[in-house]
Amino acid sequence: MAIGDGCRYGAAMSKTPICSIGALALAVALLAVILPAQAARSKKHHAAPAPKAAAPAAHSLGTFGSWTAYTSRNGTGRVCYLVGQPKKTEPSGFARKAPMAMVTHRPTEKITNVVSFVEGYPLKEGSEVTLDIGDGKFTMFTKDDGAWARTSELDKTIAGALAKGRTAVVKGVPQKGPATTDIYALAGFTQALMAIDKACEVKREDSALPAPAPPPHQQGHRKHGTRRH
Repeated sequence: MAIGDGCRYGAAMSKTPICSIGALALAVALLAVILPAQAARSKKHHAAPAPKAAAPAAHSLGTFGSWTAYTSRNGTGRVCYLVGQPKKTEPSGFARKAPMAMVTHRPTEKITNVVSFVEGYPLKEGSEVTLDIGDGKFTMFTKDDGAWARTSELDKTIAGALAKGRTAVVKGVPQKGPATTDIYALAGFTQALMAIDKACEVKREDSALPAPAPPPHQQGHRKHGTRRH
């Protein structure tokens, strides 16, 4: 499996994100998910073709619930990212590739917490993807079949909300067909985020991540305790 670039932000005073995603081959059970070759965003929303180059294989850092953490390298250095798939999608009969969510760190480029969603179908031109996490509501700009936050600050906010939430609801509008709703279970997201933070030496100074809950079998041991003789 391999991953390319995530989202790159322009000059310090610019609020326009420039996003590019390299080819990502992700095998989950019997599914193979291919990300767009590359999505580029400029002020005119122009899409640039991606160069065809083999990406290095990724190394798994572990699977936590429905989330898996990875580390890899690109042309500039280490890349760490997590990938998750929704527990439920609607409408159930809508033809699409498997949707997924990602958070990516590229520390050598000073880029962290890039949140993106792959919807698995061409999104309606000019539409937005909406993301609900508990009481938090966010909108993300779209290109091809992907959605991203518009600023690095919003990326960081969304990553923190995902770590503290229980479910995330993502809604998109395809070019053809009905609007879709994907529901992600966030159990295990915090552990996966901590794994990529550690691998890419990303520190969180805004607020501490919630303590991850122990696996169910450990919860049972804690509940009943151990008798000493």
